[in-house]
Amino acid sequence: MTSTLEPAAAQFETNIEEYLPVEKTQLREDYGQVLDDLSDASVHRNFDPYDDIDWDADYMAVVPNDKRWIMSKHDPIGRHPWFAQQPVDKQIAMGMWRQANVAKVGLQFESILIRGLMQYSFALPNGAKEFRYTTHEAKEECNHTLMFQEFVNRTGVNVPGGPKWFRRISPVIPLFSTIFPSIFYFGVLGGEEPIDHIQKEFLRKDQDLHPTMQAIMQLHVAEEARHISFAHHLLREKIPQKGPIQRFILSIAMPIVMRVLCDVIARPPRQFRKQFDIPRSVWKDLFWRSPESKQFLVNVFGDVRMLAEQCGLINPVSARVWQLMRIAGRPSRYRSEPTYTATAV
Repeated sequence: MTSTLEPAAAQFETNIEEYLPVEKTQLREDYGQVLDDLSDASVHRNFDPYDDIDWDADYMAVVPNDKRWIMSKHDPIGRHPWFAQQPVDKQIAMGMWRQANVAKVGLQFESILIRGLMQYSFALPNGAKEFRYTTHEAKEECNHTLMFQEFVNRTGVNVPGGPKWFRRISPVIPLFSTIFPSIFYFGVLGGEEPIDHIQKEFLRKDQDLHPTMQAIMQLHVAEEARHISFAHHLLREKIPQKGPIQRFILSIAMPIVMRVLCDVIARPPRQFRKQFDIPRSVWKDLFWRSPESKQFLVNVFGDVRMLAEQCGLINPVSARVWQLMRIAGRPSRYRSEPTYTATAV
């Protein structure tokens, strides 16, 4: 079996555009046509993790003492001076645990999303174009959960994924897709945007990734481009149709949902700190006291701030909430704008 994924990270940006037929610099007015395009792209440009990743190839093997698991400076933990002072074997173990846990929490998030998509599509009327696309997306997310769990299993690391409170309320979250669909799709972006941001940064800048991680990231980012695009278009279509009170409530909810789910995705559970004996002061620096970690929070949500403006969800009160959540900043000028140009407010 040979992977069909492009092995060179330098080719990643070009490849992504093949999976996303919607222009990134121009809003398209025909929402129905966007859904048709995204559905067609899901049919003609898709992955299967067991066809497209050569899990059993020698170069993909997870072996002890592989320095490629050491977290680079693109990871909030990897760039902290405390991490650089640790023995190499501990750095390798921390890196593998970290990557496995990100995959596990990604799996948990995708599982919630699949259930929510099915709940959402179940309530749609006949003829709704969202039905076809959300079902395509659910199928792709099922493949992602298979891919993430396969990776976790091969690392041999018993990671929990998200925090305990998140795992416990997970059966309830999908109900929001029909009760409060806009807030549900805020949650979709609150989970997808941080993972997408982190993986793109690695693929753009880190040339020494373990090939298993590189293959997973390339596959995931390519298909997530469609999933994020759908959420953006759906919210731009639906939110302006709501009344002023509903829009005001949504404007307050949006930054809160983003920040809470960013912590779930990007911040390791307490078990990680205890297992590797990370000092409390270092932990506070990492999440989110140091200037670098503060900037990370700002960078993650540039596209979402752009969406909030497009949906008319920025007002004096909501702008203050974005600041209180510490994720205020300049909106992206276009989807996936490189984050070094986004500065904090």
